[in-house]
Amino acid sequence: HEKATGLARYIDAIRSDDVLYVRTIRSTVPAGRIADIRYGFDRSGFTVVDHRDVPGRNIVALIDEDQPSLADTCVRHIAEPIVLIAHTDRATLATAEVEITYNETPPTLDPERSDISFKSIAIDKGEIDAGVAQADLIVEGEYRAGHQEQLYIEPNGVVAVPENGGVTLYGSLQCPYYVHRALTVLLGLPADKVRVVQTETGGGFGGKEEYPSMIAGHAALVALKSGRPAKLIYDRVEDMLATTKRHPAIVRHRASVKKDGRLTAMAIDVVLDGGAYATLSAVVLSRGMIHASGPYRCDHVRARGRAVMTNTPPNGAFRGFGAPQTQFAVEAHMDVIAERLGMDPLRLRERNALRPGDTTATGQRVGKDCSALQVLREAGRRTAFSKKRKTLKASNRGIGLSLFFHGSGFTGGGEVKLASKASLALTARGVEIRVASTEIGQGTRTMHAQIVADTLGIPYEHVAVSVADTALVPDSGPTVASRTCMIVGRLLQRCAEDMRAQLGRLSPAAYWKKYGELIITKQYEKPPGLEWSDETYRGDAYGSYGWACDVVEVEVDPITYQATPVAFTTVHEIGRAIHPMLAAGQIEGGSSQGLGYALLEEVVMRGGKMANAQLTNYIIPTTLDTPRMDVVLLENPYPGGPSGAKGL
Repeated sequence: HEKATGLARYIDAIRSDDVLYVRTIRSTVPAGRIADIRYGFDRSGFTVVDHRDVPGRNIVALIDEDQPSLADTCVRHIAEPIVLIAHTDRATLATAEVEITYNETPPTLDPERSDISFKSIAIDKGEIDAGVAQADLIVEGEYRAGHQEQLYIEPNGVVAVPENGGVTLYGSLQCPYYVHRALTVLLGLPADKVRVVQTETGGGFGGKEEYPSMIAGHAALVALKSGRPAKLIYDRVEDMLATTKRHPAIVRHRASVKKDGRLTAMAIDVVLDGGAYATLSAVVLSRGMIHASGPYRCDHVRARGRAVMTNTPPNGAFRGFGAPQTQFAVEAHMDVIAERLGMDPLRLRERNALRPGDTTATGQRVGKDCSALQVLREAGRRTAFSKKRKTLKASNRGIGLSLFFHGSGFTGGGEVKLASKASLALTARGVEIRVASTEIGQGTRTMHAQIVADTLGIPYEHVAVSVADTALVPDSGPTVASRTCMIVGRLLQRCAEDMRAQLGRLSPAAYWKKYGELIITKQYEKPPGLEWSDETYRGDAYGSYGWACDVVEVEVDPITYQATPVAFTTVHEIGRAIHPMLAAGQIEGGSSQGLGYALLEEVVMRGGKMANAQLTNYIIPTTLDTPRMDVVLLENPYPGGPSGAKGL
């Protein structure tokens, strides 16, 4: 309601009379040493911050500790932050000149020539040579996917306020506790002196998972040095130049198949371009590798993957993080195999699709909620795929199909390590949800409130949702990896079940009046039977998977060869749709981003810099570019999710 009526207050709407506006001075070369910094303005009235002003450790704390908050002696990519300057007047700030000179070094821009690896992963199942020996045909292929910009409507922005001997950070972000930890490390402050509050956030898609830790640190450094609130809001060009994007990928396949289309062996090699620093490359590679063989049964798999360093801005999470790149490759390769065999691509997938009881490349035995065949057959039936494919061959239209799956939640022991908590507090009117899960446009607040209302048997309107504020809510983990409904929603369902038992026959209001405060907190518990090894990459990679199939019909211009999608059918099995309209909306949005990635969007890199960092020539799909979408939701409940729900 607040968004629809314009009442929602995004970070740039937060005003203060004594605020300092912050500008980031960035490197202009992809690799080198900083030789000199000269300030071409009177520094009185300015607050200037560099690496020497960091009171804690000069790192952006995440997985690996390789990225400085502010470069000290070396730079590894264009647009790397070096100096922060702040002033009360934006116009004065914009015209202040800072000149940095460098001793440049040759940059590494080709990931295949990089000799620095952030992460390497090997997956082995069966004996690859035995599978090759069984084959009638071997099909090889190479597939490449480029960068993709998240392009959330609201750019990155934060406000840092010095108070209570520490700092309070307000920002557009996905993961409050990620930012909280990063600030304690950077500022050298105890946890109780750092508070992080999410403001209304205009989209994230993974791009506001780890990057807000960088920008929050910058604002906090200025705030603490000046003793005043510091506001740092990126404009669109700066956001596109400096922030993380989807990892470019090079994927090579060597598939061994029988004449009837059955896969006997799959050899896969994956190279991801991580950019200058590790950020989230390890988890992006992990998910990409686990999904690299697609939703297919194959007894013999050998997959090798690495994420490497290049002197380009670091890459990070983006919707599906790693899986879209590797599943694009396997689906393209399945079409090549079908063509070589003279076989219908739908029938080829049907022959090889995982069934309940089959094992994935990591050896995970999929359960009764495996729905690869159901979504494939439903998509084929609704679109008359096989028949239409034959009739369209002689025209300027074509039709394509992709089958895919997506692990719900963190990989393997990730959820155990997170040990997420969720709380439910009784109020005079009903209950309040207390979680760190953020609403970034996907409907978290609504979905969580539905789960609690249904479980307690109270009206939806009697469920309030707390602001994602680290001073008020427990750490329920990051809002990433399709985990917010299945993992955190299940925690809230358990809280509500416990509360319902304690309330007995009393309503929440009656219990509150008689007994006062009641807060129920639950912590994540690993479902029985799940086992995973991070060392061997064997075992149960995820608690459950979502399954889906897309069918897209395109029209190709015979002169320009531009492909325009004219019909789109997508069938998803996500266990249970808690809110079908929101679920369909997410599918439409993700599908539109997929169409953009395939047909329109191109990040042009020149000398390590994005050359088209503006919306005039980085083209994303609009309503006019998006075909009508037929979204179909199937249900095959997963016992470990709330009411059977999986990740979407």
